[in-house]
Amino acid sequence: MSARVARARWAWRSLGRRAASSLREPPPDAVDVAELLRDSSVAEEGAQEAVARRRPPSQCSVLLFPGQGCQTVGMGSGLLHLPRVRQLYEAAHRVLGYDLLELCLRGPQEDLDRTVHCQPAVFVASLAAVEKLHHLQPAVIDNCVAAAGFSVGEFAALVFAGAMDFSEGLYAVKVRAEAMQEASEAVPSGMLSVLGQRQSNFSFACLEAQEHCKSLGIENPVCQVSNYLFPDCRVISGHLEALQFLRRNSAKYHFRRTKMLPVSGGFHTCLMEPAVDPLMKVLGSINIKKPLVAVHSNVSGQKYTHPQYIRKLLGQQVVSPVKWEQTMHSIYERKRGMEFPSTYEVGPGQQLGSILKCCNRQAWKSYSHVDVMQNIMDPDP
Repeated sequence: MSARVARARWAWRSLGRRAASSLREPPPDAVDVAELLRDSSVAEEGAQEAVARRRPPSQCSVLLFPGQGCQTVGMGSGLLHLPRVRQLYEAAHRVLGYDLLELCLRGPQEDLDRTVHCQPAVFVASLAAVEKLHHLQPAVIDNCVAAAGFSVGEFAALVFAGAMDFSEGLYAVKVRAEAMQEASEAVPSGMLSVLGQRQSNFSFACLEAQEHCKSLGIENPVCQVSNYLFPDCRVISGHLEALQFLRRNSAKYHFRRTKMLPVSGGFHTCLMEPAVDPLMKVLGSINIKKPLVAVHSNVSGQKYTHPQYIRKLLGQQVVSPVKWEQTMHSIYERKRGMEFPSTYEVGPGQQLGSILKCCNRQAWKSYSHVDVMQNIMDPDP
């Protein structure tokens, strides 16, 4: 049965449509936030997809949602003049049980940086940035054809695309963040950003780091690529001893630069396995729908084709590498001479823009950042 939908609708729906008791730990009732976008032209879904295919690429847009690590005290301050942004933070207060806006505006930074806090903070700030973009340039939302989010940003992308409700998505992020925080505290681990070069062999380096850990008596050591960022740049996650070994031997592996990331654990590896079950339980209890715009999975780099895959791959994502470089190729690959869509990074920081520049410089030329600190949108580069 076909559904009459607007192709770029972003639906905020109330958690109250479902029995809260069906969640593992029922969150407080969420406020009912009105739909952000009203249908400007309602048509059959298949017809809308056909229109999107005929639209020139230069008239289309792509939204990118950042992940953990971009948070900073003060984020959201440039959005509070928008009434619906305050509604988002009020709803978040009810779901989370604490004042997220106060934490974002005043910190302290060390509290905001905790996994349990920064994941919900980035999620809400990114969706608030979408409201700012809609306020300034509503056509960008109407003409959106694809979205992708880095790690926790994938949840924000799915909420934007109407695949899950705001309150349910935020509750899933809350459970995810708490479970990942707990898993991080169980084993001393971390993440290492590595800028290599053509002759760098990341897999071999990780294997030798694991052997080093075994020589120290560490059982089942973990050291593996956890983020594919852009050519010759990876993030490696694992036991701290393995990452320290890689830093000491960076010249041997032709690493040009290494840097420890300010995160609490070895995310996107099997070290996060304890976080999978709590997340899957809450994902199994919420209503996940087909996205109204194409949303690309971190696990595969490809767009989701069925709601059931969303549930499955969001669980796998916690213990799987983020294939961001592959995602960028999937979204922006086109024949020579074809135009590129406009790209908007919505949320704190401009890290995804920097990565896009390294993956596809031509696509980056149509990139803009929707800031959460200022009252105006950053200009095109």
